[in-house]
Amino acid sequence: MARPREFDRDQVLDAAISVFREHGFEGTSTDLLVRAMKIGRQSLYDTFGDKWQLYQAALQRYATAEVAAHLSELQTGPRAIDGIRAMIDRVVATARQPCLGVAAICEFGRGQPELTAISDAAARSLDAAVTARLARAQAEGDMAADLDPADVAGFMQASFAGIRIAARAGAGPDQLRSLGQMALRALR
Repeated sequence: MARPREFDRDQVLDAAISVFREHGFEGTSTDLLVRAMKIGRQSLYDTFGDKWQLYQAALQRYATAEVAAHLSELQTGPRAIDGIRAMIDRVVATARQPCLGVAAICEFGRGQPELTAISDAAARSLDAAVTARLARAQAEGDMAADLDPADVAGFMQASFAGIRIAARAGAGPDQLRSLGQMALRALR
């Protein structure tokens, strides 16, 4: 008879996310994972299948949490621009933590359909919300009338990736804040 699982799946998945964020897929060994997750190798395989399936589950969980955090910030403040600013500030504040979404794109591009589907779903969800908030900011006079909100939403996502990559490359807090301010200034 199989022993019942003695760990919280989400907790061990969060530990795997931390490892993958720091080392990427290729740089992460199974030994690194089982040490961080504090489970046995067989438990990893029984629960997640293999390292690739674990990576997909980690990316899915990470993308869901990141989108939720962005959406939460986006809804703050009395004006749409307040939420946009809060979302940018969050990216700047957390930029030193490696982003699993950016790392997956850098490591695999669009070469793995499973990862592309996860990334695309997260991007669609975030793009729709950001585009709507930008349209509201435009209607409130806080964004230039000649800008297309959908184009600006794409620019913001690219800016967020750039800020995170700059942090990973060693940019200091002042430079990261400046990059965030430039993204906000682009709305004018």
